Amino acid sequence: MTVFVTGASGYLGRAVVERLLARGASVRCLLRGDPARLPWGDRVEIVRGDVTDRDAVRRGVAGADTVFHMAACVKTWVRDAREFDRVNVDAVEALIAAAREAGVRRILYTSSFIGLGPSNGRVGDETTVHAGDRFRNDYERTKAAGLARARAAAAAGAPLVILIPGVVYGPGALTDGNHVAKIVADYLDRKLPGIPGSGDRLWTYAYVDDVADGHLLALDRARDGEAYALGGEDADLRGVLALLAEISGVPAPRRHVPLGVLKAIGAAEVALAGLTGRTPELTPGVAEIYGCEWRISSEKAKRELGYRTTPLREGLALTVAWIRGARAGAKEKG
Repeated sequence: MTVFVTGASGYLGRAVVERLLARGASVRCLLRGDPARLPWGDRVEIVRGDVTDRDAVRRGVAGADTVFHMAACVKTWVRDAREFDRVNVDAVEALIAAAREAGVRRILYTSSFIGLGPSNGRVGDETTVHAGDRFRNDYERTKAAGLARARAAAAAGAPLVILIPGVVYGPGALTDGNHVAKIVADYLDRKLPGIPGSGDRLWTYAYVDDVADGHLLALDRARDGEAYALGGEDADLRGVLALLAEISGVPAPRRHVPLGVLKAIGAAEVALAGLTGRTPELTPGVAEIYGCEWRISSEKAKRELGYRTTPLREGLALTVAWIRGARAGAKEKG
């Protein structure tokens, strides 16, 4: 089986590629960066380019049985917001079209909980459609639009399966997609200035190994045209920090930082980024995300795919151990 993977160098993408290689698949990865930075050597075939490069995508899908489309612009800010549209919307439609033209038998598209919109008092699932009345940032806006394009393609008969992970966390590359691990690392270093807002908004945390396993389960068991949410345990930020305190022995911050203050700081950082080009650590949109609930149900994936989830306490303990182990290894090498 030949599998073409976009987003292979990302946090979740790496975990999926490892599983494909373990089962003996012939893996072809779309890559714009340095192949030497990836751990697979000559075990994967590299197609140079990115998802906005139509020729590179055509080369990637040629002769492939299956496509995993996991590439996305997962950033808090870019100087040209059209990059979000090119990667998260236009490239989704173009890749599906190229795969169908090449005769690919199965396309698995990875979306995101954020494309469903805030749950706020309810629980989202595969049928949830973003209200579209407002978006907190360009990532949310374009993930919702990309998901709509994918749903339209599935309805038109594309051999497409849509996967919608929750807030993915756990060990792995500290890319923009591994936001939670960065927060855990800051927590361990006592660099968190406080709890954003009230800290009582529920999010669905999905352990990275569960989500990666879910992708392979979908490859084997999903029905074309269907969507599956891949979540985990619901918790609010106060609960997450309490668990981290128990696991790590590092006390949790008690101070709450009002979202209005965070938005003002984010606005200042965005203004500075416009002058310097340096990516801001915080934006007003990110601050607003902390004021929303983001819950999804994985019941369909459990029922139809056999999807399983890791308890949050266990997943956070593995994440803390991984961060501490990586730091200890770095010190030994140094």
